[in-house]
Amino acid sequence: MKDFTKELSYKTSRSSGAGGQNVNKVETSVTVLWNVAESEFFNDDEKVLIQSKLKNRINAEGFLFLTVSESRTQLMNKNKAIEKILEIVNKSLIIPKKRIATKPSKAQKQKRLDTKKKLSDKKENRRFKF
Repeated sequence: MKDFTKELSYKTSRSSGAGGQNVNKVETSVTVLWNVAESEFFNDDEKVLIQSKLKNRINAEGFLFLTVSESRTQLMNKNKAIEKILEIVNKSLIIPKKRIATKPSKAQKQKRLDTKKKLSDKKENRRFKF
């Protein structure tokens, strides 16, 4: 897990939601910005992987945005935003294993056919016969 918090920049704004009159006065919402292309912590392959997996969160200038306004304090929101952006980026670097297609075994095929036959017989026995 790479820690690239030195490359993050922050913007604050007035938050909506809980806080009463405090909402109208204090800028508690925190937006974290990170320029993916200019990062020094990741190599080119990792940057391409991040940009492809997080393309919905990256704007035209190449900045990854994340806004947090869950808490009533700016510091808590900043900490949550850092935690979330680190988690998102580190999850995007995970390459899933490729699935190897397999065929069902003869025993599995036979079991499926047997259960189908049993069900068919059960339904056939429910019918009224003349």
